[in-house]
Amino acid sequence: MSNLKYLLFGAWFGLILIKSEAASWFRIQEMFMFESFHMYGIMVSAIATAMLSLLIIRKLQLKTISGEKPELVAKEFNKGTVIGALLFGCGWALTGACPGPLFVQIGAGYWIVLITFSFALIGTWTYAFFKEKLPH
Repeated sequence: MSNLKYLLFGAWFGLILIKSEAASWFRIQEMFMFESFHMYGIMVSAIATAMLSLLIIRKLQLKTISGEKPELVAKEFNKGTVIGALLFGCGWALTGACPGPLFVQIGAGYWIVLITFSFALIGTWTYAFFKEKLPH
């Protein structure tokens, strides 16, 4: 019962992704072929919302549930990030799904996405296996 809130939030988030067509393979393909602003509009809206939220959080000096002040930690730039981003982007363009929409598409009954999900798991396990040898 303690995980019910996560299930409800996930269902709500999935509904938003479906209704906004952010989990649509066709919309994602349109984005990567620069045929539509739809997905870019969603992303820009999300970034603007996050920026505004962070501004409000800082102005009001709000704290996290554990009582800490939220901090954005600068990360060092490295080639592993670029390589990972390229691999992620290629996978996203080829399959029409990143991790969030993968689960949403499966939940919506697009069973063919189970193949993509299987390869996402294989990729995750492969990363875990080679993690110590990869540039971070």
